[in-house]
Amino acid sequence: MLTVKNLTYTYPEEKTPAIRDVSFTVKRGEIVLVCGGTGSGKSTLLRLLKRELRPATGEIRGTVELEGCDDDLTAAARVGFVMQKPEQQIVTDKVWHELAFGLENLGVPSDEIRRRVAETAGWFGIEDWFERRVSELSGGQKQLLNLAAIMVMQPDILILDEPMSALDPIAATDFIDTLIRLNRETALTILVAEHRLDELMASADKLLLLDRGEAAFFGPVREGIGILADHPIMQNALPAPTKLSALLGEAPALTVREGRELLDNYDNKFRTPERETRLRSEQSALRLKGLCFRYQRESADILHDCELDVRCGEVFALLGGNGSGKSTLLSVIAGARRAYAGDVRVFGKKLRDYAPGELYDHTLALLPQDAQTLFLCNTVRAELKDAENVLPYDFGPLLDKHPYDLSGGEQQLLALAKTIATKPRLLLLDEPTQGLDAQARRYLADLMRSMCAGGMTILFVTHDPEFAVSVADRCALLFRGEVVSCDEPAPFFAGNRYYTTAAHRMSRGHYDGVVTVEEAAALARRNGRRV
Repeated sequence: MLTVKNLTYTYPEEKTPAIRDVSFTVKRGEIVLVCGGTGSGKSTLLRLLKRELRPATGEIRGTVELEGCDDDLTAAARVGFVMQKPEQQIVTDKVWHELAFGLENLGVPSDEIRRRVAETAGWFGIEDWFERRVSELSGGQKQLLNLAAIMVMQPDILILDEPMSALDPIAATDFIDTLIRLNRETALTILVAEHRLDELMASADKLLLLDRGEAAFFGPVREGIGILADHPIMQNALPAPTKLSALLGEAPALTVREGRELLDNYDNKFRTPERETRLRSEQSALRLKGLCFRYQRESADILHDCELDVRCGEVFALLGGNGSGKSTLLSVIAGARRAYAGDVRVFGKKLRDYAPGELYDHTLALLPQDAQTLFLCNTVRAELKDAENVLPYDFGPLLDKHPYDLSGGEQQLLALAKTIATKPRLLLLDEPTQGLDAQARRYLADLMRSMCAGGMTILFVTHDPEFAVSVADRCALLFRGEVVSCDEPAPFFAGNRYYTTAAHRMSRGHYDGVVTVEEAAALARRNGRRV
């Protein structure tokens, strides 16, 4: 279906190729998982496979052969592409307009357009919001709409570039289930780049590992596990069941079910993990009381009677589904939007009592979800004028690049460095791990803990339960604009059945309160194998 031979691409004014001598073949109906560290060339490779998205300049060598795609019009219809950020791909105002847009551009007759749109809307289950405005949809709904708008054109190959980076765990699982169903029911060939490997590795046929633009491995998934385990960056990205089997010296497990079967081989006389008690300050850094916010006078509340208390020196994680109001809450706390009721107190002082500019003078800083909104200069070097050594990340090879030419993960790290360089006492982070590989997420967790040990307070929004468990002192769940649950990470996630970690799903009922792979492995070793 797809043959790539010796593909090499170098961006304009760059000496080092972003993609170097990559070759692989994909058969019809296969699912290929493309993985690699931040800046390894995943997005560049995928765009080279889609003619319309190839860079207009730069040097390209090698060939990309797509079966039956001899002309540009055929290739446009037969190769679908879903981008990382849902908003970047939506072009119309209403759901049904978006579904019809691609077919109209291909010159499909109107009767056939209506038939295809109706069939696709029914298959994807979006009939209930068929007439809604796209701006009213949650992030998960927008990404599902993007997928449906591509599939209505009936492509043979679907390419996805980190499609789940902005989705909550439940929405991400639903999205993966939809991809697998498309593959099984329509023999759709799928290439997907993703940092979150837990659920995709179990469903993929082949694994393509990119390392600094080169193909370090291409082949069946289970054959590639050993390669990933020895890779300095990717070893931390292995699915939780695979990490568990490696820690116990067992044959690799890929799914939660396989991980649970592995734990069943171990006794459970000792059921509860040992943990250190985390000490917290009683002084409040941020307090919300009765907070209410809506975007328009006649619209429904986005935040309703929201209350929260974040203490000084604390790392606080805020979780919740797409559209629950997390980003809106951060913008209200930062003073970018004003609540119509309730109080926001930052270090005991009401938000409205801060003088103009005083709030942002080493008191509070916000890293927004879209990192590009912070970039003001033409080079990374200029952006890092006062922030070059803030992060444990080597920006050296990127210094002369334009910030918009960086990968999504590199942009996130650059924006994070700029935000931290302002030295705020209260740091707000909206999806700080978006686009980051596993190693960069570990560095970020260490950095956040060290900053809080130095006196900073951090409130961050995340869709990543594993990251929240690794760094947070407390976690809260935002549902329909209200904080409905707040606790330390272990009891918070151990009390959830769906919005929880893979380690807890594997160990639930066998051990009590386990939320990390390391805890599960420690208990298994302590109990020993069953006789």
